[in-house]
Parts: sequence; C-alpha cells; structure tokens
Amino acid sequence: MSIHSVKRIQSHLAWDNSIPPAIRIKSGESVSFDCLDASNGQITAISTTSAISSLIFAQLDQVNGPVYIERAEPGDTLQVEVLDIETADWGWTALIPGFGLLADEFTEQALKVWSLDKAGWYAWFDAAKTIRIPLRPFAGEMGVAPGKTGAFSTIPPYNTGGNIDTKHLTVGSTLFLPIEVPGALFSIGDGHAAQGDGEVCGTAIETPMKVTVRLTVRKDKSYVKSPQFTTAAKSSQAVDEEYYCTTGIDSDMREATRSAVRHMIEFLGVEYKLSSVDAYMLCSVAGDLRLHEVVDMPNYVVGIMIPKSIFVNSPTR
Repeated sequence: MSIHSVKRIQSHLAWDNSIPPAIRIKSGESVSFDCLDASNGQITAISTTSAISSLIFAQLDQVNGPVYIERAEPGDTLQVEVLDIETADWGWTALIPGFGLLADEFTEQALKVWSLDKAGWYAWFDAAKTIRIPLRPFAGEMGVAPGKTGAFSTIPPYNTGGNIDTKHLTVGSTLFLPIEVPGALFSIGDGHAAQGDGEVCGTAIETPMKVTVRLTVRKDKSYVKSPQFTTAAKSSQAVDEEYYCTTGIDSDMREATRSAVRHMIEFLGVEYKLSSVDAYMLCSVAGDLRLHEVVDMPNYVVGIMIPKSIFVNSPTR
C-alpha cells in the first residue's frame, strides 16, 4: 500500500465540506501528516507568558487535510488506525483567559514551556518536587467533514469527530467515525504529548507532531453515529487491558452520557447479539464512564469503555 503525505501548510481552520481535498487516496492506504501545535506556530519553545496576550484566536486549532478516501459514502464508517506519532522535543501548557473549566476562578494568563525527553518518554513538571509526567502522545483533533453546508469551528467536538481531545487515541488505537459526505474528507491536528481525561484547564502538553494513520472505509459498521474507538494495550491505567469505547457528544453533559450508553448498547447488540436489556446490564457491571472532553464548548465528550478481555472467545472489531 502507498504512504501519502500532507504537508504542514496544507491546513484549514474550519470543518467545511466545500474545502477541496489536499490529497486523494484509496481505502486502506496510509497518510503521514506534518502538523503544527494548536497555536498554529504562535507559541514556540522560547515563548514567554506575554505570548498568550498576543494570540490570534481565529488561528487556533487548525487541522491538516482534508483527505478524500475513495469509496467513502454517507452512511459508511471511516476506520482510522494510529500507526505512528513523533512529537517535537518541546511543548507548552497555558492558562488562557476565558478558557478552561475554572475560567471564572483562574483569570490570569500563564504559560509553561516543557522539555520533552523522547528517549525516556517523560517530561518534568517540577524536577525539584520530583513530579514527572509520562508522555503518551495523541492527536486531539481527528474528524471528517459534516454533511451540513457551511463552516464549523474546529474548537468544539462533534458527532463527526473534531476536537475530541481523547487521550486514549495513542499509537495502536483505532478510531471509528461516521461518514456524512462522499470521500469522508478526513483531517487531523492538535498534537498532545500528554493529557488527563477532560483537559480541565483547556490545554494539554501542546506540541507539533508528525502522525501517520491508515484510513479504511468500513461498510459493516453503520451503527457508528459518533466517535467510537478501541484502545491500544498499555494505553490506559489498567496495564495490558484494552477497551472498546462509544461516545456521546452533546451540549448537555447528561444527554452526552445517555448517548454514549445508548451507542454501547447498540454496539453490543450488533457485534455480540445481546438483547438491549442484557447490554444495558453489562454496561452497568463492566462499563467505565469517562469525561474525555469538558472544556471545548458548547459540547462535551463522554465515553463508556468496556474491557475487551470480558469477551473471552470473540475479539472486538
């Protein structure tokens, strides 16, 4: 299979199905993307806190692409396998006035520039206090173009993906996205070296990245209505455990949670032939609810994660 590439300059600042594709590929082919950080290069390794006040917000959270995948049609599902991620040797975390879960309480701007030890896979938060952060890089933005006409901000998450900021989408994971337009028009960006579930202050360890994914059209997963994914082994707190996750995305956190559970019930019914009653009970005894993204308004991303190990003789697809 061919490996294609999307350059750093091939980026856009809205989800819009009228944007011409940067490249066209066949289903099952791989693409490497060269992405700037979420500031679009406005923050660098030598920046100081003053850089926050000069940010041009209209330039934030750009994504690279879009990629047109042959045979992709509305109603299909795009399978995105994360093959490789290479971060820069630096990153940044900031408090940006007006952003974050506690924006009303933390009103002063702040910037922390990190040195990333890619050999040891960690970064010191505070060496004197021996607080060290393991590096688990992933792309915060992965999505396809919406079926609706118009330009939609890259800041919030949507049912078609976008700024889902889900830390479990590391190398070895697979993301599934519902396709709403011919060709899917996939884009990616917003490199993170590490992040906690929720990204509560509004930024992770933001970093430029090079990421390679394999994009495959699936005709057999039409039940995917919002992002779903499988994690890689050792990517979560339960070492060696792998999960299948369904998500709900809504401006109301309770409704996002309800949607996530409904999607898992449907997944279990299709893939494991469980009745809705049995699937609902299984969600209660084995499913873990997670707040994946709580700061990119107006929408929240809530997931329910089922350990794959409970399906003894039937691996999750």
